[in-house]
Amino acid sequence: MQNKKVLVLVECALMLGLAVALSFVRIWQMPLGGSVTLLSMLPIVLLSIKYGTKVGLPVAFLFAATQFAIGNGTVLTWGMTPQAVIGSSMLDYFAAYTGLGLAGLFRKKMLPGWCAGTILVMALRFFSHFVSGIIIFGQWAPEGWNVAIYSIAYNGAYMLPELVFTMIGMVVLLKTPHVRKMFSPVGLHESNA
Repeated sequence: MQNKKVLVLVECALMLGLAVALSFVRIWQMPLGGSVTLLSMLPIVLLSIKYGTKVGLPVAFLFAATQFAIGNGTVLTWGMTPQAVIGSSMLDYFAAYTGLGLAGLFRKKMLPGWCAGTILVMALRFFSHFVSGIIIFGQWAPEGWNVAIYSIAYNGAYMLPELVFTMIGMVVLLKTPHVRKMFSPVGLHESNA
């Protein structure tokens, strides 16, 4: 039992480290934050699918805290009020990335559930950035633009490709027999796949 807990902790640390490392591989960077990365959210999503939300949420929170520590220096240079910095920290980092731990909600449904969970967490992340875009970053909307439309366009410009890349990466990886076996939900029979 103790060895199993240690194994889970080591796997969590490795997947967290991989997610952070992949977050530095940016395919496309937006001017006011947000980027398309090389599958940086996939390790957290896979971990949540394998172990469920009980393991996924705490690891996703640690990923959020790491992303906050890495990205907050940039946010502080934008001349925002302290309230805006706090709001951005909560919405663009902690809420957006912690939600990734919910990817395992439909893990018992196998591949269709894994895809649904991934779409759900990416939609939650988009929504968090969307709200932040309206409340905090709406001041940067081009003149004459509706703030909500601006937030949808800005955040959709990187979240949609991020969703597509993450889904493709997940399906390709989980179609590979060895990887599928490694990340199949713990406690579920592989015959349901």
